[in-house]
Amino acid sequence: MVSRYHQVYADWKRDPEAFWSQAARDIDWFTPFDKVFDADAGVYGSWFPGATCNTCYNALDRHVANGRADQTAVIHDSAITGTKQSLTYGELLREVVALSAVLANHGVTRGDRVIIYMPMITEAVVSMLACARLGAIHSVVFGGFAARELATRINDARPKLVISASCGLEPNRIVAYKPLLDEAIALSEHRPQHCVVFQREQLGCDLIEGRDIDYAEAVAREKEAGTQVPCVPVASTDPLYVLYTSGTTGQPKGVVRDNGGHMVMLKWSMENEFGIRPGEVFWAASDVGWVVGHSYIVYAPLLHGCTTVVFEGKPVGTPDAGTYWRVISDHGVVALFTAPTAFRAIKGQDPQGEFIGKYDLSTFRTLFLAGERADPETIKWAEQRLGIPVIDHWWQTETGAPITQNPVGLGMLPVKYGSPGVPMPGYDIRVLDEAGHEVPPGTLGNVVLKLPLPPGCLPTLWEAEDRFRKSYLDAFPGFYNTADAGILDEDGYLFVMARTDDIINVAGHRLSTGAMEEVLAAHPDVAECAVIGVSDTLKGQSPLGFVVLNAGVARDTVAIEQEVVTLVRERIGPVAAFKTVLTIKRLPKTRSGKVLRATMQKIADRQEWKMPATIDDPAVLDEIDAVLKSRGIGH
Repeated sequence: MVSRYHQVYADWKRDPEAFWSQAARDIDWFTPFDKVFDADAGVYGSWFPGATCNTCYNALDRHVANGRADQTAVIHDSAITGTKQSLTYGELLREVVALSAVLANHGVTRGDRVIIYMPMITEAVVSMLACARLGAIHSVVFGGFAARELATRINDARPKLVISASCGLEPNRIVAYKPLLDEAIALSEHRPQHCVVFQREQLGCDLIEGRDIDYAEAVAREKEAGTQVPCVPVASTDPLYVLYTSGTTGQPKGVVRDNGGHMVMLKWSMENEFGIRPGEVFWAASDVGWVVGHSYIVYAPLLHGCTTVVFEGKPVGTPDAGTYWRVISDHGVVALFTAPTAFRAIKGQDPQGEFIGKYDLSTFRTLFLAGERADPETIKWAEQRLGIPVIDHWWQTETGAPITQNPVGLGMLPVKYGSPGVPMPGYDIRVLDEAGHEVPPGTLGNVVLKLPLPPGCLPTLWEAEDRFRKSYLDAFPGFYNTADAGILDEDGYLFVMARTDDIINVAGHRLSTGAMEEVLAAHPDVAECAVIGVSDTLKGQSPLGFVVLNAGVARDTVAIEQEVVTLVRERIGPVAAFKTVLTIKRLPKTRSGKVLRATMQKIADRQEWKMPATIDDPAVLDEIDAVLKSRGIGH
């Protein structure tokens, strides 16, 4: 079909307010908005002010009332336990209402924060929706994070209550969550009043009397009593959730998402961008701890009346490289959204795609990749083996939905390998030089978004508006700074080339090297340190640490390096994939003392590099190169 993209994008650009007003008709509002956009509200304006709404109502209640009560809403598929369960919209609503009652009984009201520290189980989805029902603000923390990382989020969000589980499951091991939760609370200055804990049969846990609540028992009591909890009306501009993303200083940034604009954008994106119709099965193979899980496991599919898949497993090893095809076949999935890392792993285990032919993939029509740069070879491999469109797209935790895409729902555009597509309505992308001037097409520069941002993007950071301005708005006045470097070609396709700050991308997870450096520096034998992201054929990037030891340290450097690796895994968690530390004599620095991480990264990746004009001693780069060669890195 001929793509409608250019016409739709032009319609948005000509009259943004009329465009989003039309999109907002797909959301049920309790009271209408005063205006579509208020340019004078908040840091850069706000969407749909004056309206009241409820995200849980739009995701569940209205569908049950309008004939979807018996349609499957959520499928839980655990490739680790070998079990499958599903809930209809009607059943999911009953679970959410019951948990809402439990939360309300323990003092949770509109505006309170609730931290959710859960594995990939249906109860995580129920917990998010129960918070939304009450007008409480949820903050989901990925279950793989260590106690110290969880504690920083508890201190920042100050939750009234935490919802957790006894354990999470990884291939060949069980991760006990409760000891991590208890340690995090012990480390925190803020103490939540209660913890609601879901006991998993694989590993139970002891509950602390007076503080901890058994999830299943409490929910069962409310269902038995038939307790009804109506949806609490909230302002369109009220926060739905806070999601912490890595900050360059190691202190996490709490990205705020509002209710109204978020619903409008996600609902619009499902059909127009992803080409999904209500009633179809959509699978985002991510985790609820990340923004993809928020947007496209939980909220977008349910707002759109789809069936969503909650998957507990890995693309390989649970039990093999055919797991994704088995899930698609078993559940009639029409579209899969995952990270390129997953497909690099599948390709590595099954280069000929032999597992693909073992399953009925007749429903499967589109593969979407995002999370890090999708290399052309992986895309081509997937296209050839699957025989369906493979769509790379690009967005950020801060935007909550794609910035660029090849919009299947509007009709596909030609694919350009290495590009995540063209700007979606709402986004006016520019590429600027350091002075803030636009560069010609095909020229590398800073990727920025002209203000205002569309509905659904972050209105601010949680209780940190100055940091919000400094992080995103101050560098290029009138624009949001994506902190990515890239190129716009003459056809309007974006090519995202690299981050411009020190956040690295490990298997689709944005991790701060600054946070890792803080851990390295905590080792008693370490004087100075640096962490860079180096190219990794499987994960996109892997962290590589450098340490300079204190003078007079006579211990075995191999032992120290291993201790530092263990420290990072304990404090940040296995999600960091931190495995390698190199002991060096000194770090390359500018005369003003800034560590030249970007140059170190280029040397490690064997890229062309120029001697920095401000370097204090050029000979140090030869020392770095020699250490890398001795360990076989980059060669």
